[in-house]
Amino acid sequence: MAVRTIRLCYRKVVNAASGKQWDKRVFEATYKEYYMQAQQFDQENKYQTFNELIANVPRADQMHYLVSTSVAGYLKQLNERIPDVLNVFGKPCIPFKKFKFEIIQSSIKTKEQHAVEIMFYSEPLLWLDSIGTQLIVAPGETYHGDEVESEMISLIPGLSVCSYKQLE
Repeated sequence: MAVRTIRLCYRKVVNAASGKQWDKRVFEATYKEYYMQAQQFDQENKYQTFNELIANVPRADQMHYLVSTSVAGYLKQLNERIPDVLNVFGKPCIPFKKFKFEIIQSSIKTKEQHAVEIMFYSEPLLWLDSIGTQLIVAPGETYHGDEVESEMISLIPGLSVCSYKQLE
């Protein structure tokens, strides 16, 4: 059997239409922090949108990082498991340690325009097989031909294989 390792990445967009409780809390926290940071970067209140700030205010791209600090506690609630990527039993099972946060758009005048993206990057997984749109994976990077505990997950929108390695 060919043994491969993969890393998965999952793009989660949080906006005003997000329905899950965790998403709503992240939306509120990031908008509140965005609003405060926008006032710091634009003390004359010239620009209403994030895109205007980026285009006209030096170092406004720092807002991605500054706003990301508001989600630290919410990320801890995930117990290092990528949200929305569930095994066949409906449980989050894919570990992550790295993430990337970006503001997609926002406005100090219209809260409903606020949207952020969190990219979650999995730890290495053994990719054992695929059945249709289901991946069979196991945590870790080593395989010795023994039986391993595995998870079966669906390829959902926003989930992608971001690295692949064939093992010798």
